[in-house]
Amino acid sequence: MRPLPYTSDLKAIATRIIWFEPPERALADPVRFLAYLMTFGTLDDVVTARRYFSEQDFEAVLDDPPAGIFDIRSWSYWNGVYHRRPVPPLPQRKIPG
Repeated sequence: MRPLPYTSDLKAIATRIIWFEPPERALADPVRFLAYLMTFGTLDDVVTARRYFSEQDFEAVLDDPPAGIFDIRSWSYWNGVYHRRPVPPLPQRKIPG
């Protein structure tokens, strides 16, 4: 996935959905940003993001999702959007040892 531009609309979304870090840091990892968007973003956020992300970008997040971000509702929804049935298990964090 290509790097994201630091536009005012993406910064505003990043500030709201990844509130615990600066928007520049949130936008530095497009896959992680998109996973947060797919979980916590509004419909308006998704419409805005579609100007910067392709359908393949959204699907790529589902192919290799960062663990610990998706909840079961958003995971099921987005897998349904891309006709992934049955829905694969929710990504899990791997704790060493």
